[in-house]
Amino acid sequence: MSGVVISGVGMHPFGRFDGVSTTDMGVAAVRAALAEAGVSKGGFQAAFCATAYGGVATGHKVLSRLGMTGMPIVDVEAGCASGGAALMLAAGAIRAGQYDTVLVFGTEKMPKGIIRSSFFEPWQEEAGLAATPAFFGLRAQRLALTSGVTKEHLAQVVVKNRRHGVANLDAMYQKEVTADQVLASRVVCEPLHLFMLCSPNEGAAAVVLRRDDVSSTAAGTPVRLAAAVLRSHLPGAVLSESTPLSGLTDDTVPAPTTLAARAAFEEAGLGPEDLHVVECQDTDAARELLSYEEIGLCAPGGSGALLESGATTLGGRLPVNPSGGLLSKGEPLGASALGQAVELVRQLRGECGPRQVEGATTALAHTVGRGANAGVVILTR
Repeated sequence: MSGVVISGVGMHPFGRFDGVSTTDMGVAAVRAALAEAGVSKGGFQAAFCATAYGGVATGHKVLSRLGMTGMPIVDVEAGCASGGAALMLAAGAIRAGQYDTVLVFGTEKMPKGIIRSSFFEPWQEEAGLAATPAFFGLRAQRLALTSGVTKEHLAQVVVKNRRHGVANLDAMYQKEVTADQVLASRVVCEPLHLFMLCSPNEGAAAVVLRRDDVSSTAAGTPVRLAAAVLRSHLPGAVLSESTPLSGLTDDTVPAPTTLAARAAFEEAGLGPEDLHVVECQDTDAARELLSYEEIGLCAPGGSGALLESGATTLGGRLPVNPSGGLLSKGEPLGASALGQAVELVRQLRGECGPRQVEGATTALAHTVGRGANAGVVILTR
């Protein structure tokens, strides 16, 4: 079976850009990725576009602008995990021998305000039974009970990620904050304060995948896509984002993140102990800490202690979200997972300057989409 490498990456910064369309941002990211990979018109055989709010034929609009149509162009939606799903489909097609080179990109302009999802029925939203900040607050309260996580831990996550984001020119927020500033921001849903929640926003990211035995003129060092896995939720957990406030209070039901991480580690032939750098879902500060446990970066209940140890900050044993995470970058859903991939490719190439994780050769990216989907991607060099 053929291996898969990433031979080019590109980004449109994450933020708010009045007068710039979803197509405009996608074009910018795609052009950059194709140029870095040394791929021109006719140089890729298929394209997968990740988007949740882009509308019909988002991928076609981007590639039509570039005059690069004719091949299969597939739009993929899996909430925040849309980019991970697109990577999985593209890599699978290459490994199956269907294509040699595939373009994967994500682009999004999020509505302002709280993210709404058609995944939930109107009555569920009206009753508070949806993945809203109220649910995130309940999940954080549960984490406080099971893992001893405090408001100070949540503030520390924000301080860490905002500090990392200072050196990321593609991030929406490039300014440090103190724990006092975080805790002084208004309470949204106890225990979450405003600064503990990521900002839905706009942006785009793209990667070029190719079979590892295909010659390339790419300028950068190819990075191997060791695994790209998507898993869906299992019914039952009362605080599952897919069915919030319903089901059973059953702690034995594995989260989709855990299912995806186990499958990705098996596919890559690696384990959590082999990782050097991680980009993980931090929709809110508690979500990052929960991700530590669900991915297997620490034992259940150990996320607060792992954070306190300093291991997950730059210079620590396993830096998490050196890009600044969603708390610095904001989150345009379709571009989110691919933005992580761009960051980790650059980390493994040693191109990240002040936020570089020295000696990194193995990286993991993680996203959760609506709670119903979780994507885990492992990259190696």
